[in-house]
Formats: sequence, structure tokens, C-alpha cells
Amino acid sequence: MNIITKLPGPLLIFLGALSLSFGGLIVKSFEGATLWQILFWRSFFFTLTVLVFIIISYKKDTFKSFYLSGLPGFFGGIILSFGFCGYVFAMYNTTVANTNFIISLQILFLAIFGYFFLKEKISVTTLISIFLAITGVLLMVGNSLSPGELSGNLAAFSMPIVFAILIIIIRKYPTVDMVPAQFVAGVSSCLVGFLLSTKLMISPNDIFLGFLAGFFQVGFGFIFITIGARTTPSAIVGVIMLSESVLGPIWAFLFVSERPSLFGIIGGAIILFAVLLQFYSLLIKNKRSVSN
Repeated sequence: MNIITKLPGPLLIFLGALSLSFGGLIVKSFEGATLWQILFWRSFFFTLTVLVFIIISYKKDTFKSFYLSGLPGFFGGIILSFGFCGYVFAMYNTTVANTNFIISLQILFLAIFGYFFLKEKISVTTLISIFLAITGVLLMVGNSLSPGELSGNLAAFSMPIVFAILIIIIRKYPTVDMVPAQFVAGVSSCLVGFLLSTKLMISPNDIFLGFLAGFFQVGFGFIFITIGARTTPSAIVGVIMLSESVLGPIWAFLFVSERPSLFGIIGGAIILFAVLLQFYSLLIKNKRSVSN
């Protein structure tokens, strides 16, 4: 815990994004597991990973850590569980590229939620970015004619919304350790997978993939992001997280030969441009505040 907390916040955010970028590749690599079986095993190993991390970090104060996280930690965990479910559903039903491009909208949701909950102003550039992002999303979603892919694209929206809410909670309560919230999220999504699965047993290969997803991909991914977000401005968090949106489709293309549709690429490019435009606006704003 002490070693990780000493690392720079932006570096932790990048390491978290790098870990999360393998999510689509792992989900696409399952051989015979159903959607809800994947959710259960992914959440099961994620929950164990977070629990071990908390025990190592807090030792005899493990139970106290949950108490200290309080309502922000509990509600943050419940909210995050919706994102876990939506993520697996999206990766299972649509392309990795579409899911990751939609996830990149988190920086715009951060700006919107920051306006309502942190009283941060929304500039004209941000409004233009939001309009462009909506255009890109409509291109991708509108081109999804099959019910499965359309539902997958819509489910992907849960992640940027949930992520933005989680970051706002962390920024509003910077002294609260939100790692216990990850445990709450894991237990909640694991319960959903358990209730919706007709059976839990899958092949050894798929169980191993569930372990990789829970331990490496989402486990360390969210631990790094949760800790790094304490000392990293919310806007910068959103920008660094763009690396997940870029790397995710690359892994899927290299290892499972998944090619996004033309409209998916065009829509994704518009979304990334909108996000970069928002980042440029934030840089200008920061430079002005420093000079003043």
C-alpha cells in the first residue's frame, strides 16, 4: 500500500488504464462461458483480489477500513457494480472498439457532473465537445442494426457515467479511502452473475481467463485508478484514461483479429477528437489560472 501510494498519481492512472485495456481481449477469448458466467467469475476473483489488498494494507484494521469509507464508499461501490455489469454486457455483445470509444466519453461526463456537483463551469469549447461526442456516438449506435450489438453499445454508456460519478465522489471526499468500495462493487456484481447464471461451472481455460480479468485487468486497474485519482485533477484523470480506449481495440485486433466497422471507426474518431478538444480547453484554462 505504502509503495503504491508513493507513486505519482498520473502514473497510477496510466497503469490502471493499461490494465483495464485488456478487458475486451479477455472477454472475447472466453471459449464457452455465458455472459453471466463471465461476470460471476470476473467479479469473484476481483473481490478476492481487493480483499487481499485491503488485508495486506490495513492488517488488523481491515474491518475499520470499511467503516471509515462510510456512505461515500458504500454508494460508490454500488454504483460501480452497475458499471461492471454494463462493461461485460457491452464487451460480450458489441466490438471492443465501440465499447472503448464510448467509455472515452468519461471526460465529458466528468465536466457535466463537475458542473452540477462541484460547481465547475462548462465552457463553450466543452459544449462543442459534447455535441461532437454525441454525433460520434449516434454514428456508432445508429449503425448497429442487430439488437445484440445495439444493446451492447447502449450498455457501454454505463461505464463512462459510473466512472465519472466515482471520480467525482473521490474528488469530493479525497481523504476517504475508496478501495473498500471496490470490494462492495465486486460482491454486488458477483451476486448479479450468480443469480442470472443457470450454472456456475465453466471450463478450466475460462476460469483462468476469469482469474486474469478479476485479478490483473479490473483488480489492479481500479486499485491503481482509485488511489491515483486522490491527487490527480479529475480532468487529467479522464485524459489519461484515453489510453484505455486506444489500446483496447489494438489488443483485440492483434490477438483475436476483431475489426471494427467503418462507422465505428469514424464515430470513434469523432469521439476522440471531441475528448482531445476538451483536453486542449482544460490546458488553456490551467495555463491562465497559473499566470494569474
